[in-house]
Amino acid sequence: MYSTPFRTLHVASALCALALVPAAFAQDYDPSSTYTENCVVTFKGDVFRAKWWVEPGHSPAHVDQVAHPWDTPWERTARDTPTGCPGTNPPGHPGDPGNPVDPPSPPPGKPREVLLSQLLADEARLTTDPLMTAVRASIRTLDNASVEAVQPGRASNPANVRRVESIVDAARFAYLFPLRAPEYSYRGLLQAVAKFPAVCADYDDGRDAEAICRKTLATMFAHFAQETGAHESWRPEEEYRQALAYVREMGWTEGARGGYNGECASQGWIADTWPCGTYADGAFKSYFGRGAKQLSYNYNYGPFSEAMYGDVRTLLDAPERVADTWLNLASATFFFTYPQPPKPSMLHVIDGTWQPNAADRAAGLVPGFGVTTQIINGGVECGGQDEHLQSRNRITYYRAFAATLGVPVGADEVLGCKGMKQFAEGGAGALPVYWENNWSEQPGCKLVGYQTAFSALKPGEYVACVRKAFPDVEIVDDTRH
Repeated sequence: MYSTPFRTLHVASALCALALVPAAFAQDYDPSSTYTENCVVTFKGDVFRAKWWVEPGHSPAHVDQVAHPWDTPWERTARDTPTGCPGTNPPGHPGDPGNPVDPPSPPPGKPREVLLSQLLADEARLTTDPLMTAVRASIRTLDNASVEAVQPGRASNPANVRRVESIVDAARFAYLFPLRAPEYSYRGLLQAVAKFPAVCADYDDGRDAEAICRKTLATMFAHFAQETGAHESWRPEEEYRQALAYVREMGWTEGARGGYNGECASQGWIADTWPCGTYADGAFKSYFGRGAKQLSYNYNYGPFSEAMYGDVRTLLDAPERVADTWLNLASATFFFTYPQPPKPSMLHVIDGTWQPNAADRAAGLVPGFGVTTQIINGGVECGGQDEHLQSRNRITYYRAFAATLGVPVGADEVLGCKGMKQFAEGGAGALPVYWENNWSEQPGCKLVGYQTAFSALKPGEYVACVRKAFPDVEIVDDTRH
């Protein structure tokens, strides 16, 4: 089984004094300094540009070894690029550490103020991108009371649930997953679909909702077979029907200590944003793989918990629920609908919302089953000269589920991911969905493509980002009437 993190994290939390140097002065990389976006330094004879804020000690040494461009804040740049930090104020201006001049201050005893209405307007202005609108629509959730009311065959089930029932009824579910662990249930599948109304939803632009739903299920089930399948060729059940055999990562049981919780004791925003639960003796809970997606790590359990309950603590304190309840399948629909920029969501790949641009096509990233493997486990299975064994398994399972569910597989559909490069910042799915300090005098935050504590997909996070980034500013609520 594989435990693919929802998103690779690389942003540290400590805010240090900015090391600002005028662009006219040459600057070798200094491991004790902090660099802002677009600062250019020399390091071991090469020249590098900071793509975003860089904390002390994060050198350009590993630029060529990282798996993804967002795993390092540095990128190589032309040797004739002037070194230094463009845009730095000249000596004697605010922000110059050598000869500082303080910006105007409010009267003594009166903090700086910003209107809440202005921050909400800024958030709305910064999130008008059509893709942002589409992503927000695709991750919407149904309230849990309505989800709990879902029952197989119930006439008042949500429309997307009734569509799934028409394609995969209880008998077919039992046939397709005969080796499933008892925690996986047909009702759980329907609840997982109900929680995310965009899965198997209707479309008002002419897209074939029935065909998209069938392809969605075939794709999800194929990945279930690889991630949680028994993979035992000697059984009478074909391997594609051996999915959902495991609800917990092999080798782990509830109560086991030390499972994927290395981040729990760290100092910084990751541990602060997704605080790990503890046992009575103070030991941290374990976040090993659970459920059909094998959800792992506190920084995945926390966002999933918030999507399910509006509270990160619920599943961080009780991670076993991801194995023991309908959440074991909802964790898969959660992963299916949420993008991992620069990756698009699997939902947007399948329903055609994601359309590759020239950079994607040059990397071999085109619509088809293969690109969903790239999204799930591309760093391991994709990019080689030959198709990886795991990817070949997924293809076999997909073909089988597609045949069973009436999904046509065109001769030109790219089913594998050999030679396929990973998603990059210039691709069509590279939507910045996190808020970061705008590093200006004016209180505000900016959208970035690397993960921070504040998600632009969640209303209210912009204000939270501003409050954290500008602790000396009072946010005045002028929206009350």
